[in-house]
Amino acid sequence: MTVGIEMGLSMGPGAEPARLDLEELLATRLLVQGNSGSGKSHLLRRLLEQSAGAVQQVVIDPEGDFVTLAEAYGHVVVDGAHGEADLQAIAARVRAHRVSVVLTLESLDMEAQMRAAAAFLGGLFEAERTHWHPALIVVDEAQIFAPAAAGDVSDEARKASLGAMTNLMCRGRKRGLAGIIATQRLAKLAKNVAAEATNFLMGRTFLDIDMARAADLLGLDRRGAERFRDLSRGEFVALGPALSRRPLALRIGPVTTSARSGSPKLVPLPAPADADLRALILTRSPDEPTLAWAPAPRTPPTPRATPADLMRELSAYRPEPVEAPEPMSEDEIRAGLDAVLRGIAADPDAGGQPVAVVYQDFLVRCRMRGLDGEAISLAAFRRRLGVARAGFDGADVAPDEADGRWEEAQGVAATLPDEVQGLFLLLARAALAGEPCPGDEALARAIGSRSPGRARRLLAYVETRGTIVCRMDYRGNRIVALPALACETGPGDPKAPVEAKSGAAAAAPPAAESGLPGLFAAE
Repeated sequence: MTVGIEMGLSMGPGAEPARLDLEELLATRLLVQGNSGSGKSHLLRRLLEQSAGAVQQVVIDPEGDFVTLAEAYGHVVVDGAHGEADLQAIAARVRAHRVSVVLTLESLDMEAQMRAAAAFLGGLFEAERTHWHPALIVVDEAQIFAPAAAGDVSDEARKASLGAMTNLMCRGRKRGLAGIIATQRLAKLAKNVAAEATNFLMGRTFLDIDMARAADLLGLDRRGAERFRDLSRGEFVALGPALSRRPLALRIGPVTTSARSGSPKLVPLPAPADADLRALILTRSPDEPTLAWAPAPRTPPTPRATPADLMRELSAYRPEPVEAPEPMSEDEIRAGLDAVLRGIAADPDAGGQPVAVVYQDFLVRCRMRGLDGEAISLAAFRRRLGVARAGFDGADVAPDEADGRWEEAQGVAATLPDEVQGLFLLLARAALAGEPCPGDEALARAIGSRSPGRARRLLAYVETRGTIVCRMDYRGNRIVALPALACETGPGDPKAPVEAKSGAAAAAPPAAESGLPGLFAAE
């Protein structure tokens, strides 16, 4: 069954009634545009009055003009001064009980209005599926809640309000929410909100940009756009499946309720009395309340400094002497360098970086600690970084095994290229401690790489030099022997993942605690 409401009379020959298909409106959306004084609020009031008994209505009222619907049609007035959580809960109950309401926001500033409207619309939108009953959602002055550009309000409030309006116009139909938005200027309204409307009622407008956009929405040419300037108050051009398949000029019919604030009317000025008018306005009357106001004390202006005064101040300035820090001992310097290098080796992001890049980071960290990092050359840094990545200075080796043989392992590593010293020391530490052979990932980390294949190639290179001997047992585990140290590792899976212990600096105690020389010990 089609439910039609009469919006007014057409302005063509015959002046036939202009009807709006309410069921079609619920399946689509409506956009009303017109300058201030064109009759937008009158149009919305006519629509609300004619459909009050047929469908639930929710009005977002920024100026408090629609609260008069409460007495005539039973709408419940909700003050927007409630908290956002309360407004969401109220909106959910509005949908559950199918109550027509007017959310008045006149007591709030613009940002608070946007937050309150966003919360209330969000509560309507997020209602339970069983409460998705048809409802008209009328938003007056929609450019406040869906602005086309950022204004004086915070981005958080603007995004929340714009998101709620976008949900209403884009996704509200499936939830039974039919958005009806009214705006003074299409140019101030967000395009993604206006573009979702299927029905249009365009009123009087004068700016070229608004006329062009309105004509584009209605499919009119340039000559048709000029007619928007000639429309009188209460006259609109309608187009849409719920109104007319062709642009139709109509005049909105009368309403039974009125807004609390109407258009200003000229009132005769009071006749001047015989009393002195100057004394009348400058003399305080006996019943006039006293205002507790006092002028703020005036601060004398600050004298402007001349260039000569500035030059004298600069020449007379003497900085306060700064006490020079006490020089650090050699042990403190070595301990500081050890700590910096251990921190770099423990950083997982430094593993895949070139040594030159890591060296620059080392210099910066040294300056932050007041150390002279440039005293360590790039070649020396590369060698010590390999030792650090291998597990440092033998701190994990048992004391009886480390006696003498760890120093011998460091001596053998010194004969190898800098790139593979860390790999050899990692194998030596595992062999002296009787641990399984490290996997490919652990060997790759020891050389500062993330490629297990590169680790296997360097392992084969060290073997060609006769420094190590690799073999595989019957289970596919790798065993590495170190002839110079007369020891070998236990069987280890080459594909074993890296354990927390293997890598780096955070796992090894400082050299002072281990009783062994540090990374930057005197050679």
